[in-house]
Amino acid sequence: GEARYGDSAVRAGVRCPEAAHPRGPTEEERMSEQTYQMLAIVLYFAAMLGIGYYAYRKTANLSGYMLAERGLRPSVAALSANASDMSGWLLMGLPGAIYSAGLVEAWIAIGLTVGAWLNWKFVAPRLRAYTEIADDAITIPSFFAKRLKGNARPLRIAAAVVILVFFTFYVSSGMVAAGKFFVSSFGWDYVLGMVLVAGITLVYTLFGGFLGATLTDVAQGLLMVAALVIVPIIAIVELGGWGAALGSATSVNPDAFNLFAGFGETGAFWWTLGIVSTAAWGLGYFGQPHIIVRFMALRSAKEAVVARRVSLIWMILTAVGAILTALIGIAYFAGDPALPLDDPETVFLLLSRIFFHPFVAGLVLAAVLAAIMSTMSSQLVVCSSALVEDLYNMVGRKSTAKQQLVLGRLGVLVVAIIAGLMALDQNSAILELVAFAWAGFGAAFGPLVILSLYWRKLTATGALAGMVAGAVTVFVWGSIDALHSVMYEIVPGFLLNLAVAIVVSNATFTQDAEVQQEFTAMEEELAAS
Repeated sequence: GEARYGDSAVRAGVRCPEAAHPRGPTEEERMSEQTYQMLAIVLYFAAMLGIGYYAYRKTANLSGYMLAERGLRPSVAALSANASDMSGWLLMGLPGAIYSAGLVEAWIAIGLTVGAWLNWKFVAPRLRAYTEIADDAITIPSFFAKRLKGNARPLRIAAAVVILVFFTFYVSSGMVAAGKFFVSSFGWDYVLGMVLVAGITLVYTLFGGFLGATLTDVAQGLLMVAALVIVPIIAIVELGGWGAALGSATSVNPDAFNLFAGFGETGAFWWTLGIVSTAAWGLGYFGQPHIIVRFMALRSAKEAVVARRVSLIWMILTAVGAILTALIGIAYFAGDPALPLDDPETVFLLLSRIFFHPFVAGLVLAAVLAAIMSTMSSQLVVCSSALVEDLYNMVGRKSTAKQQLVLGRLGVLVVAIIAGLMALDQNSAILELVAFAWAGFGAAFGPLVILSLYWRKLTATGALAGMVAGAVTVFVWGSIDALHSVMYEIVPGFLLNLAVAIVVSNATFTQDAEVQQEFTAMEEELAAS
């Protein structure tokens, strides 16, 4: 869900308004605050490196590096998927949008929560079972190829290229956000902050691989949920209780708690269309490689049930926490002209810096870094798998397990270097391009994942045609303001991919005994479990 708000984290360290220091903070007080905050961030960095070292000791081959040898516990898989998904959008973009417009902006969170639940319910167990049955596929492109058989080589190459292009920009945007985070928080040089965060993320991902990214995601996910639960609770207490906070917020914005604000003003049709467009973010989940790869790493298909419950609890807690933070921010800031809030997306961070000790506020800043780094690490691993498993190994090169592990790590390094070079220009248009990534993956891969798992007649030719149709539609639709302003591009892209894949597959379908046998084996395994 962070694609539209990938740049929100760059303002994470906007300094606390004068309200935190009625007389204005002295230089000594400011330095003391920064010292405590840096101490918290250093401890966070040390913990991430420690987890990466542990994962390094546990990783011995390419399967372990790319998929943790399918040994993730359901709670670990769920927390890892959520942390690698949400990023800075959850802590900054969502609270900022609700602070500015009220609860009506919560529809995106509702759509994402429903989409995540559907993904775990209908995709996770089948994908876990099918990827192992289909010749132990460990990446999404390899699953498409091994599931569909036939002339699937062009499909696999195209899928790998889509992953590399979109995720290189994604990783680069995270580096830009990290650099600007340290500029605004501590006055550091942009490149220094970018290199520090990118370097630490690279180290634990480079050596720990998928397991390292996953375990750090768990720690980062727990840090994020703790921050989003504690901040609004303390703020409500400080404001005199829920009743006082509610009254203050509604006095500033009468529609603050109105989920259907604007219904009568814009007309039922256009309001409904806008809600559908906003909630349609949930469609993106079915095609996000860095999320659904967690499904493939579960110990068994039946454990998707527990993982789904853990994921849903985390999603609800964090979404409610982000929403409450924004509404409380309205009560605290917007009602008093003496408490200016220049950037609504900093409301979560400013409340934490006002109500907490600087060390605790530093942990909240670390939560923002956790959101950035968890997404970067997951994307680096997926890019590495696309380079090694879907491009290098596909040409038939013979290599040992140790050589493949080294190649996997080199893949992470190559992508990180390219992304870092792109991120050197902090004023580049990378963050604008990243806005297409969520819709791009959702429309290019989502329908194919669903059809692969539920429709026996999908063909490699149909899948390739659908993927191209979905990706092109997202690019064209998202580039035309008149279309994008009416409907989020993932909707037409998703639907066109689905239609093209079905039509072309019906036209090119031929009976393949092996495909039918594997599909039946997948269904039988699910029925047995």
